[in-house]
Amino acid sequence: MTRIIIIGGGAAGMMTAAALAERQLDAEIILIERNQRLGQKVIISGGGRCNVTTGVEDLKEVMLAYPRGARFLRTAMYEFPPRAMIDWVEAHGVPLKREKDLRIFPQSDKGTHIVRIFEHLLEESNIKMMTKTIVSDVSHDGKFQVKLNTDQVLTADVVVITTGGQAYKRTGSQGDGYSFAENLGHKITALAPSLTAFVLADQWIKELAGISFEKVKLRFVGKEKYEFTGPLMFTHKGVTGPAVFALSALSAFEIFNNGEPAKLEMDFFPDKSQETLAAELMKVIGGSEKKQFHNVLGQFLPNSFAKQLCHYLAISSHKRSNELSKKEINKTLQFLKQLPLTVVGRSPGEEFVTAGGVDLAEVDSKTMQSKIKPGLYFAGEILNIDGFTGGYNLQAAWAAGRLAGESI
Repeated sequence: MTRIIIIGGGAAGMMTAAALAERQLDAEIILIERNQRLGQKVIISGGGRCNVTTGVEDLKEVMLAYPRGARFLRTAMYEFPPRAMIDWVEAHGVPLKREKDLRIFPQSDKGTHIVRIFEHLLEESNIKMMTKTIVSDVSHDGKFQVKLNTDQVLTADVVVITTGGQAYKRTGSQGDGYSFAENLGHKITALAPSLTAFVLADQWIKELAGISFEKVKLRFVGKEKYEFTGPLMFTHKGVTGPAVFALSALSAFEIFNNGEPAKLEMDFFPDKSQETLAAELMKVIGGSEKKQFHNVLGQFLPNSFAKQLCHYLAISSHKRSNELSKKEINKTLQFLKQLPLTVVGRSPGEEFVTAGGVDLAEVDSKTMQSKIKPGLYFAGEILNIDGFTGGYNLQAAWAAGRLAGESI
């Protein structure tokens, strides 16, 4: 009897197993997971609520959310798009909801409810789940040899590697799948943390911790230049939030530190030209000449931010609007449209995904099968695919895992 072994019980591994279970193959299927239960990273995604997928319907727009791997993902995504994942989850008894930022969550806000779908499906099938089991090596000699930490060796006709990357190591994403892939002849591209917060050298921003904005245009200037517009929040160390995560993904392979920093520019009014903003500010100043300037700015920005900005610009908090010089007003406008900050690092331990992985040129995008070793398949974060925050990385894993299972 054919034996199929899936290594890794995260999103991609669970969906591969689910696709096989639904086909009711006459084969022995084993899913190996190092943790006590499946889907640990799925459960904690979205702050424990599980951001299942994106609510964006236009697939062309969806594909723009992948800095790496978009073209490779096309077949998998068109065969199993976000809408298909939403329908699949709800068909298995877990109602979903779409939030205003288009992220999709279980109505219960519990990631465990998503994982339970897979657990139930696999428990009712002929698939054997080996949890609390670590694979130490994978080789091939006529058949695949999957060595366990117990020194037991399982032979297999088909192996699917869905071990994830090396982000969130506490969930079991140790990066060991990379060595399995290399042992079987595959190349691993350069690896870097993606979807991280930025650490800033600018000390004054510590006073801004907790202040958030719905829409800021960010411009990263390192060896390359990148832009992204979206929500962000200041922290004690720097900045975080969806726009920052996206920018960190685009610049994942940029190297910066205290000795060789990168620049980050912020435009707090991306939908207005500096001239339009100047006219609006002068109009408010004209009607509030005796008001302290930070209070006037507070009509455009959060009050606490306005105060700190005045302090940063060396404008006295007691200074009234009619006492401001033209130079001070111009400098304020310039900083509102192009606030310069200095990036010296990424917040350690906060990376959600790994940029880089198995070289996509060595994998068939129409099947997820290795071009080098027939019978070997890959899906999920182990591949050189990563997306922005908002359900895109889980969607890539669901789609690739589905395609791998159906191809097998």
